[in-house]
Amino acid sequence: MSKTPLEVLKLYRDHDYTLRDVIGSRAERDPDRPLIWFDGVETSWAEIQEQAANAAAALAAKGVKPRDRIAVMARNSPDHIITLLALGRVGAIMVPINPEFGVAETTFVLNHAGVSGAIVSADTIETVRTASAEMKPKPWLVALDKATDDASTFADLLASGKGKTPPQAGGADDPVIIIFTSGSTGFPKAVLHSQRNFITAGEAFVARIALQDTDRLMIVLPMYHINAMFYQVAGTLAAGASMAIVPRFSASKFWETAVESNSTEINFIEAVGAILKERPRSEFRPEHKVRTIYGVRPWLVEIFNKEFNVPVCVGGYGMSEIPGVISTPLDRPNAPGSMGQLCVHPDPSRRWAKCRIVDDAGNDLGDDQIGELWVDTPIVMKGYFRDPEQTAAAFEGPWFKTGDLVKRDKDGFYTFVSRKKDIIRRRGENISGVELDRVIGEHPGVLQVAVIAVPAALGEDDILAAVVKRDGAKLEASDIAAWCAERLAPMKVPRYVAFLDALPLTPTMKINKNALRQDKGLIGRSVDLGENTRRPQRSA
Repeated sequence: MSKTPLEVLKLYRDHDYTLRDVIGSRAERDPDRPLIWFDGVETSWAEIQEQAANAAAALAAKGVKPRDRIAVMARNSPDHIITLLALGRVGAIMVPINPEFGVAETTFVLNHAGVSGAIVSADTIETVRTASAEMKPKPWLVALDKATDDASTFADLLASGKGKTPPQAGGADDPVIIIFTSGSTGFPKAVLHSQRNFITAGEAFVARIALQDTDRLMIVLPMYHINAMFYQVAGTLAAGASMAIVPRFSASKFWETAVESNSTEINFIEAVGAILKERPRSEFRPEHKVRTIYGVRPWLVEIFNKEFNVPVCVGGYGMSEIPGVISTPLDRPNAPGSMGQLCVHPDPSRRWAKCRIVDDAGNDLGDDQIGELWVDTPIVMKGYFRDPEQTAAAFEGPWFKTGDLVKRDKDGFYTFVSRKKDIIRRRGENISGVELDRVIGEHPGVLQVAVIAVPAALGEDDILAAVVKRDGAKLEASDIAAWCAERLAPMKVPRYVAFLDALPLTPTMKINKNALRQDKGLIGRSVDLGENTRRPQRSA
């Protein structure tokens, strides 16, 4: 019989909301239980605890001090977890970096964070060398794979700390991780979180998906992403569960890995779900034990329930700055198309997130009115690192201004409408790009779509739909217009349709509309359906 979320947390003694004490409290119950599965090998709670202590001692001996920043630029591995736990003991800060970053992006991140060291893999070490060449002092390097002239190995680092007393400098409210936002609107912002935030977010994730201590969470999202770190890694630690770490998402091996790792829970984002939907069903392994997937959008729920035999699909809303604010409920039906209701902590006495929906003047709006979502939550970021101006601009008192337009119904269900920047202004009306994405995306010949505003000759905006066709689909621009005309007001029918081989993506696999907006030649490569698309003629 399943335990309640609070019963799961009560399996362990109270802790002080440091990573050191959380892993200690969980390891005490049964130190030989597996904590990490990686490439077919299991490592116990006690072993990870020991390795983290060794790493902390070695890093301190290397000169790492409280509040120093240490980068990790590699694909997912247990070393991410060991490094995070070790830096928590030192009181230092982990800076996970997308291993796909080029030199320019890496240079920005290393310099903005002011890292004093970097833990790198064979495929990222040269990028980090080049990106840090002008930094003073130049960061030291530790290689995850093999030693080089300028980098000892991570195994050597662990060995050098063995037998030494590890530091215990990091406190619950000390910063422990910087998550860089995806950077879809230029260089990313550095979101700073404390150990308490990290652990509390994990406890909330236990409630959000009814996580059990016996669960195994398969991590396919990258560990520079808030989802993987603050939901799955933190949730595993909070529940005393285990995690299966996958270096990177592979659609062809997804179900095979789920079976081999005995995973019961997986997180993904919409793009991952859409990819799996399109994969050959010969890759599906019906003997899997996955009971819950978090991050499933409403249009994919039925497919994962019925075709992939996953009984529980949970959606949610959060941001790097405010993890885990809203989710679809487990104990009642979700409102159609809704993000769900406010999340809760397993302990009902704990204060949790509050939300407001406001107009442009900051006045509260009523039910079913569209406005910007403001959030007051106990797991809000400490700020944007080295950016006090943007930090101040992000808040109105205790309220974090999300920049998202939503509405709330009388039962407390929240529905996402659009990013404020994704609103198209046409003939005095506001049109949601997200709504057009959804409608056009339902066309059987469309694989992916992104709708953006482009300048109109007489001011305001025209609508451009960038479309990727399904293989073999015979699709014309006029077909897109006709599809929209049958389902939407005339004002919402795109004037331009561009058929592309692929849509640009952010580092977190979201469609990068800003890249499309900055493509000056996109209109020229589009089919112009003309002004009459605003008043399309419906067929008799």
